[in-house]
Amino acid sequence: MAEHLPLDTPDDPKLAQNIIHFARALRKAGLPIGTGRVIDAIHAVEAAGFTARHDFYWTLHACFVNRPEHRTVFAQVFRLYWRDPRYLEHMMAMMLPAIRGVQEDRTAQAAEKRAAEALLDGANRDLPEVEDQEEGTEIEVDASMTMSSEERLRSLDFEQMSTEEVARAKRMLAQLELPVKPIPSRRGQASHLGHRLDRARTLRQAMRQGGELRDIAKLQPRPRWPNLVVLCDISGSMSQYSRIILHFLHAVANAKGAGWAKVHAFTFGTRLTNITRHLHQRDVDAALAAAGGEAQDWEGGTRIGHCLHQFNRDWSRRVMGQGAVVLLITDGLDRDDPDQLAREMERLQLSARRLIWLNPLLRWQGFAPKARGIAAMLPHVDSFRAGHSIASLEDLAKVISRPDDVGEKARLLAAARG
Repeated sequence: MAEHLPLDTPDDPKLAQNIIHFARALRKAGLPIGTGRVIDAIHAVEAAGFTARHDFYWTLHACFVNRPEHRTVFAQVFRLYWRDPRYLEHMMAMMLPAIRGVQEDRTAQAAEKRAAEALLDGANRDLPEVEDQEEGTEIEVDASMTMSSEERLRSLDFEQMSTEEVARAKRMLAQLELPVKPIPSRRGQASHLGHRLDRARTLRQAMRQGGELRDIAKLQPRPRWPNLVVLCDISGSMSQYSRIILHFLHAVANAKGAGWAKVHAFTFGTRLTNITRHLHQRDVDAALAAAGGEAQDWEGGTRIGHCLHQFNRDWSRRVMGQGAVVLLITDGLDRDDPDQLAREMERLQLSARRLIWLNPLLRWQGFAPKARGIAAMLPHVDSFRAGHSIASLEDLAKVISRPDDVGEKARLLAAARG
């Protein structure tokens, strides 16, 4: 690993070497950086100087970052590489097994684990050899009850996944189905097991048989498949969750035999964007790239009430027919008028057959609906469930057709009243 230098030595000949190594770490963390950008960065630093760390950060940021989703990764790699005096110890702690006394007692921040992996690529991640203070002391670890890699990945928070884990999670979600049961309709279809009398067909058969009524034709309700409508928050606090969940929704939109009549998808942050046509592209990367290009408010602010008003006014009648099921994916952290938010949520619930809210904040054991936006939204959903991991989406697939499922709604409402 290259030697890391203080930022107040502009004439040091190793500065270019450090910038090159920093660019390699960014590339390993997922940023598309070529040789040309590295040369531009070196020239930019030479021209701008770096008497202040703030100026140095934004100079490199301007050279290496050109997509909103890369900002967080860049910030974490920069902090670990240039600014954190204990970067190596901290990164090694994150990469080692979770044994008390070895790993730091805190959860890695967003993109921090991916940054650590990029900087430690090729380094030895095994446990260091430690000489015991007393001879003959032996530490044994019982691994009989540890989770397998796949089980651990299912329960891991999307925000805390490394680059490799995100790729594996996307592959698993691509195989996950979201089946739905049909809705009985008023229209019937011929069936010997039906309970309704088909008068017209019975009379036609009697006329063909000389006017004798020999057989009674019966009907059973014809199955009708509902629409799935997804409203996904792409604000700054939801960006990592939204990207992975949209991979899952792409698989649902392109699945054969899943049962949904149509899958409609919308993103919202400060404005509402319809990305339905993009999700129906076969290639998931091309589909999400096109969706990201159309939604200009990625990782921006949040105006949930305003965006729900846009949906209810412009899109509800078009996509909410056939008893649509609505998935609302957001953390509910909104600064708009809570009264308007409550009104729009109520209108949305009345238009939907079922309204299911997936909130990644529910992963916290002590979660309570204290935020104004969450308190305004919670009474107007049919089910309130977590949406932060593969396991939470698997649970959703199991209960989406159960009208009696309320998730954590009842418990949280009771806690709020108490």
